[in-house]
Amino acid sequence: MLEILVITTPIFLLIGAGYLAMAIRLVNREQIQGMGTFVLYFALPALVIRALIQNPLDEVLQPHYLLAYGLGSLAVFGFALLLTLKLQRKPLNEGAMHALGMAASNSGFIGYPVAAMVLGSSPAAVFLALNMMIENLLIIPTALILAEAGRQSGAGLATVARKTFMRLARNPILIGLTLGVLLAVTDTALPRPLAQVVDMLASAAGPVALFVIGGTLFGLQVRGMVGDVGQIVIGKLLLHPLAILGLFLVMPEADPTLLAGALLFACAPMISVYPLLGHRYGMAGVSAAALMVGTLGTFVTLSLAIGLMKHYNLLPVG
Repeated sequence: MLEILVITTPIFLLIGAGYLAMAIRLVNREQIQGMGTFVLYFALPALVIRALIQNPLDEVLQPHYLLAYGLGSLAVFGFALLLTLKLQRKPLNEGAMHALGMAASNSGFIGYPVAAMVLGSSPAAVFLALNMMIENLLIIPTALILAEAGRQSGAGLATVARKTFMRLARNPILIGLTLGVLLAVTDTALPRPLAQVVDMLASAAGPVALFVIGGTLFGLQVRGMVGDVGQIVIGKLLLHPLAILGLFLVMPEADPTLLAGALLFACAPMISVYPLLGHRYGMAGVSAAALMVGTLGTFVTLSLAIGLMKHYNLLPVG
């Protein structure tokens, strides 16, 4: 147990530092948002680019990982839609936001820092790039298209899809992915000063992201939303990792390192912009509360997951 706390405690101390900084008014909400913008637009794209250019492309593009993690996430997404639309009779925009909360991890702000401490920064960056492909090209667009379709019932699906993909084309993570893939495919080396800038930005991603999460959690409250919040959090922290585990176990010759990375990312809470998207589609309170509870609950579920992976020798020795 002590070994697990050695891994997880620094992560949540950084989150706590961000929370404390907000509580004592050392920073304000606008400054936290500015740090989040730095991570989203500079540090994370640089991290993805570094992962793609520092590792052979055939080591980064892992078909087994993409298939297992992608199908597992889609399975949870579909279950959430079935539960909310058919059984609970919620509108489509709310169902899509429930599904997004359960099936898309906070890969950049929590998944990567945790995986970097457990597996090392190089494999963690590779897993981050893979997860960004799945989340930004599959899960998030699907959720946004459905949510927009539910909110704009008069608009055609093709129009909604086109507008959604136009917005996603400006996503800095996708731009970083595209640049990284182009550099890797063409075997183009960055000039040394530019490579150093990319490396410096990438190194800042983990600690700044965790600090931002802590600051974001300050002031969030759960009021009269226990049912919806509990459903989303349980779906994200328990059902999502179990679905990923199940898909990996049925695949032939599953690599233990790939499984460990997938579980660490799947155990992360929902994406950091979840409250912003929830506000757009009529779930502001629920999405913010779910992010708070999910992030706090991650301390327990991640510690448990790391302990089980150590027990079954899925983690590197040392």
